[in-house]
This record gives sequence, C-alpha cells and structure tokens, in this order.
Amino acid sequence: MFYQTNGSLFLAGTVPAWLFAVVLVVAVLAVGIGAFFIGLKVFGKHFRTKSREEAEQAVRIMREEAESECRALKKEAILEAKEQDLKLRNEFERESREKKAELAKAEQRLMQKEDVLDKKEDSLLKKSDALEQQQKNLARQEGEIKKMQEKVNHQHDLMIQELEKVAQLTKEEAKKLLTENILDEARHDAALQVRNIEQEAKDEADAEAKKIISLAIQRCASDHASEITVSVVPLPNDDMKARIIGREGRNIRALENATGIELIIDDTPEVVILSGFDPVRREVARLSLEKLIGDGRIHPARIEETVEKVRKELDQQIKENGEAAMFEVGIFGLHPEIIKLLGRLKYRTSYGQNVYKHSIEVAQLAGMMAAELGLDVNLAKRAGLLHDIGKAVDHEQEGTHIQIGADIAKKYKENANVVNAIMAHHGDVEPKTVEAVLVQAADAISGARPGARRETSTNYVKRLEQLEQIAASFKGVEKSYAIQAGREVRVIVKPEQIDDAQTLFLAKDIAKKIESELEYPGQIKVNVIREFRSVEYAK
Repeated sequence: MFYQTNGSLFLAGTVPAWLFAVVLVVAVLAVGIGAFFIGLKVFGKHFRTKSREEAEQAVRIMREEAESECRALKKEAILEAKEQDLKLRNEFERESREKKAELAKAEQRLMQKEDVLDKKEDSLLKKSDALEQQQKNLARQEGEIKKMQEKVNHQHDLMIQELEKVAQLTKEEAKKLLTENILDEARHDAALQVRNIEQEAKDEADAEAKKIISLAIQRCASDHASEITVSVVPLPNDDMKARIIGREGRNIRALENATGIELIIDDTPEVVILSGFDPVRREVARLSLEKLIGDGRIHPARIEETVEKVRKELDQQIKENGEAAMFEVGIFGLHPEIIKLLGRLKYRTSYGQNVYKHSIEVAQLAGMMAAELGLDVNLAKRAGLLHDIGKAVDHEQEGTHIQIGADIAKKYKENANVVNAIMAHHGDVEPKTVEAVLVQAADAISGARPGARRETSTNYVKRLEQLEQIAASFKGVEKSYAIQAGREVRVIVKPEQIDDAQTLFLAKDIAKKIESELEYPGQIKVNVIREFRSVEYAK
C-alpha cells in the first residue's frame, strides 16, 4: 500500500523515491572516481613520461567524460525513479478504487439487510398484536362456553331427574340394565362375526391342510405290523413240549431264568407261548427256542450258550435296524446309542402298532409336509423319527416316554428344536417351531389311520361313555351320542335355551374339556346340532 506526504510518494515498508535517486547518483560518482584513480595508477608511468600539459589535458578529458557520464546516469536514475513513482501511484489508485468499490458493495448489502430486518420486525409486531387479539377472543369465547356448559349440565341433571321419575329407575340401575343389554347384543354379534370368520378361515385352512396331508399320505408307503405282548413259537410235534420242559422242569426253568420271559405250555397243540412285557427279551427267548428246537439238543448248558449267542446276534441286529431306519428316512449324524435305541423300537408296540414302523412313518410324513410348506425338512424328519425314542426304555426307567425321550435327546446333544418337538408331540408343552406342530400332525395321522392301532373292548366302551358324559355335562344339552368308533360326538341341544350363536361356543367348550380329560389317538369331531320344531294340533 502507498502513502503520500508533503508531495512525496512513499511505499509502505520502503525508502522514498527521491532518496533512492540520490543514493544511485552517489554510487555512480563513486564508481567513476574509483575508475579514475585505477586508470591513473595503471597509466601513471605513461603520464610521467609525457609532459605536464598532456597529463593535465588527459585528466581534464577524463574528468569531463566522468562528469558527462555521471550526468547521464543521474538523468537515467531520475527517470527510472519517476517511472517507478508513477507506476506505484497508478497501482495505489487502482487498489484504492477496488477497495472503495468493495466497501460500497458491502455498505449496500448492509443497508439491504437492515431493510429486511426492519420489515421482519414490523411483521412480527403485527403478528404479536394479532396473537394478543386472538388470545383475548379465545378467553372471551372460553368464558362463554363455560357458561353454556354449566347451563347444559343443569338442564342434563334436570332431564335425568325427570327420566328417573318417569322410568322409576335410578341412574345406576338404568346404566346397569343398558350395559347388560349392550353386552348381550355385542356378544351375540361377536359370536356371529367369529363364526363367519372362523368358517372362512377353516374352509381355506382345511382345503390347504387336506391337500398337503393327502399328498404326504399318498407318497408315504408304509407296511404295518400289529403285535401284542406274547409271542407264539410253533413246534414240530407235541413230543417237543416234554423236551422243552425237561426232567423236573429244569430246561424250562433254565430258559426262563436266562431270558426273563415266561413260557406257557398248555393244551394248545404244537405251540409254545412266550409272555413278557420286555419285547427285546421276548424276541431273544423266541429266537433261542427256535434254535434249540432246530438243533434238538436241549439242556441247561446248551440253553445258556444259545441264549447268550442269540443276545449278541440280536444286539447287532438292533444296531442294523437303527441304521436302516436312519437311512430310510434320510438323516445322518445320530449318536450310536440313539441308533441302538431306534433299533429296539422294532420290538416295541403301542396300542398294537409297531413303534419302529410308526416312527419311520411319522418322520416321512413330517418331512413331506415340511417340504410342501418350505420348512426345514431335515429338522422335521429328525424330530419325527425320535419323537417316541423314550418308548425304547420306558419299561426300564421312571417317567413318561415323552420325558424319557427328551432326556435322551438332551443327553446325546440333539438340537433344542428336536427336544421341543419330542416334548410337544402330545401337547404337554407349547411347540416352539412349525416343525414341532408338523410332528404332532404326523403322529396323529399315523396313529389314527384305520387299522393302525387296536384297543381293548373295555377301554373302547369306557372312552365312548366318557365322551357322552362330557358332552352331556354342559347346560342346555339334551342328548349326546358317540359315533364313528369314538371319532365323533354328536350333541343335540335344547333350542329354547341355546341359540345358533351359542352353539359355536358350546362346541369349543366341549372340545376343550375332551382335550383336557381324555386320552385318545387322532382327533375327535364335536358336532353340536340345534333343531327347533313348532308343533300345533288341529282339532
């Protein structure tokens, strides 16, 4: 930046221009004088040989030349200083003009902002005045509304008093009566709505479920073997009975002690009956007796030897049966002990149904349904195959086959979802996965199909009587009939006590009570029938 003082131009942080010119002239004179003396010293010898006049003439000429050169340098220095001064002055003026223009623009922007702020301030003042006016109007209107509300409340109280006189009911009594009527109507409407919604959902769900179940059943081909707690061994002739009994009964005692199974030898021709609740021991006894009969040598030592040999062979056969079940279902990675328990199920029955075949069937059905629904097929098959694993040792341990099976699965590090499916397949606990629900359904399908299970006539009749008693225990029921071999109970209600909407709730209540009090394979259909008849006699 440049400053001007007393007609001289200064550059901020530098010396004045005229001082620079003087310094330059002095420097040029010093250089000239130095050059003069150097020339004088160089050419001194030459000057001494000449005359004084020539020396003076030479000095004068050199002095004139030096002075002329100094004047020329001085002029050049002054011209350069003036040019520099003019250049700096022009730059200073240009920068001054730019600064003034920027200041003018900034001042204009500030003035514009002040105008905008002034306008905003005026607008806020106007809004504040309007808001105060609105608040005053609202306060006035609120006071008027309060007065009107008090007036309406007073009229409402008078009207309630008049209504109580006319209806001869107090406010609380009328409210209670009205509430009861509204609740009855709402309950009736809700029942109708629930029935419609459930019917629609049931129709859709039944169609889809029937499709999936039918596909699974069609694809599952499983043979069925019904067994009981006795085994029959045929004999080649009745003389063999005496050899089996032995002298003073030593052979039959040795066989019973070695196998733990009771041998029944009666008047039935050419057969021996083996009786016992342990299916594996009964199978050992049957195979041992068949071998002894075939061999012909029957005595205590031979019996013990044969039983031990058959027991080892059966252990191997049990392991092979477990592996065959695993490969048939298509799952792998089971613990060797679980595989042995699976093989033992081949000699276990439930309601006359072979548990080994039942487990394979449940695994296949659950896997097929899981595949149709896009779920974990391997988990469904694994849980289905192991759901009755507790029945392999339930005659040896305390507890239900469900708890025993869950403990076995936990012991051998099975998946938590498999354990839950085992515990939930009879509804003892809530299923945590859809696969567990599929195992429930597959178990019911396998056990409920015709011919799969048998039950004694006493239990059958008792279950039918309990069904009818449960249905008849509800209010409004006139008669109840167990039909379809206990697969359905028909309930006839009194039409004057139960309307159409209430039949829906009655069917649900009966079904819940049957689920909580009865044990049965498959499912039981509760069919509530309401029939209204109008009778008149012509006389």
